[in-house]
Amino acid sequence: MLVKLTFFDIIDIFLVAMILFQLYRLIRGTAAFSIFLSIFFIYLFWLIAKALNMDLVASLIGQVIGVGVIALIIVFQQEVRRFLLMIGNRYLAGNHFSFDKFFYNESEKTKSHREAEEIVRASESMASKKTGALIVIGRNSRLEYYAEGGEIIRATISADLLGTIFFKNSPLHDGAVIIQDGVILAARCPLPITDNIALPNHFGMRHRAAVGISEQTDSLVIVISEETGHLSVAQNGKIKENISSNELREILITQNLKK
Repeated sequence: MLVKLTFFDIIDIFLVAMILFQLYRLIRGTAAFSIFLSIFFIYLFWLIAKALNMDLVASLIGQVIGVGVIALIIVFQQEVRRFLLMIGNRYLAGNHFSFDKFFYNESEKTKSHREAEEIVRASESMASKKTGALIVIGRNSRLEYYAEGGEIIRATISADLLGTIFFKNSPLHDGAVIIQDGVILAARCPLPITDNIALPNHFGMRHRAAVGISEQTDSLVIVISEETGHLSVAQNGKIKENISSNELREILITQNLKK
C-alpha cells in the first residue's frame, strides 16, 4: 500500500514534532513528565485498539480519555495555571517589542550599572555574614503576580535597604525580594518551588524556589546560602553555584542589559 505524503503533511508532522519538543523542554525533570508519559501511552493503546477494530476496548478507553482530560484539569488546576504562565512569560514576554531597546541611552546604562553595584555590594555583605537571601530581578517577564503575596515597597535599590530587609530579625526577611523596572517592588514574596527531581539533595527551599521562579519567568535570581554564605544564580531553570562577586557583577550587567 503506497502512502501519499503531501507538502502539507510534512508541515503537519513538523509542527506536531515542534510542539511535542517544546512541551518536553518545559516539563522534563518534573513530576508532570511522568503524568504526560502515562497519558501518552494510554492514548497510544487507544489508537492501537481502534486500528485492530477492538471496539469494546477502544470505546472503554475513549470514555476514560474523554472524562480523564476534564478530571486532569480539575485535579491539576494549579499546575495548568503555572504551565500557561510559564508559556506566556517565557515565549511571549521574551519577544516583547519595546521602543526602549532603540532609545536605551548612556544615562540608563549608567543607572543599570549603579543598580547592579548596589546588588553586588548587598550580596557580598550578606554572604560574608551568612545571611540567607533570595533576590529576583525581573527582565522581560512581569512579576506583579508573584509580588501580590508579599509586601509592596517600590523603593530605590540600595545595598543598605537589601541588607535591612534580609536581616534575620526583620519582619520582611522571609521569602524573596522582587526587583522590577529598577526598583525594589516587593519583599517577603512566596515563590513557586520547582518540581525538578534532578536537583542536588543539598539544595534547600531557597535554591528550589530560585529554580522554580526561573523556570516560569526569564528572571535572574540570586541566592545566598544561610549555611555556607555561597552565592548562586538561577536562570532558565538552571542554577550556577558558588560564584564570586565579580562573576555576579558580570552576570548582572551583561544579562540584565540584554532585555
